[in-house]
Amino acid sequence: MEVVVLSSGCANCRAQARIVEQAVAEMGLEGHVTREEDVMEVLRYEVHTLPAIVVDGKVVHSGGRLSLPEVKALLQGLQG
Repeated sequence: MEVVVLSSGCANCRAQARIVEQAVAEMGLEGHVTREEDVMEVLRYEVHTLPAIVVDGKVVHSGGRLSLPEVKALLQGLQG
């Protein structure tokens, strides 16, 4: 599972990245989490609000920071 947190570099986006990393680790998921702050790369995903979460190339959340339980539920739902 490839997870990217699209970020402006603000504190809220950095916090979202940490929460996503924690969720992936606690759930024992294979893959890794990266944070993308390059504006041109972020624009490729056509999101209008940050932070955003991309899983395996698909935007699965945009706008507003999710809590740890919310991220876990989101990732669990994507596993089938």
